[in-house]
Amino acid sequence: MLVEKINKDLIDAMKAKDEVGLRAIRAIKSAFLLAGTETGTKEISDEIAIKAMQKMAKQRKDSIEIFLKENRTDLAQKEQEELKVIETYLPAAMGKDELIIELKKIIEASGATSMKEVGKVMPLAMKQLGGKTDGKSINEALRELLPN
Repeated sequence: MLVEKINKDLIDAMKAKDEVGLRAIRAIKSAFLLAGTETGTKEISDEIAIKAMQKMAKQRKDSIEIFLKENRTDLAQKEQEELKVIETYLPAAMGKDELIIELKKIIEASGATSMKEVGKVMPLAMKQLGGKTDGKSINEALRELLPN
């Protein structure tokens, strides 16, 4: 289970005095506690854990973008370091070619014919592909696939 791996890695990071790993893993554990509170469960399933970490990864990416715009490379670097640790626990991201193939199937099943119907496709795509890629990638691919 992912939660058990995180707990073990936390101990290993403490022993190794790995400040970056320790900071990131503590943030992950905090996100797990929050996710458990939101769902009302004590046991965090791998699915809930992955969603929590995907949310953390997105927050880190957004923060990096903002910090770089504001010329705060020191803060952007900290976020980048944490993002690398978080991404080690996430499943491998889906490649663009694979994403396009899957989205074509979803578009065909939904019957969407134009970009105006992206509202029909997006929820289906997020449900099927949510754990394998992020919403931004799905949206960009849909813009390529659906005519205006």
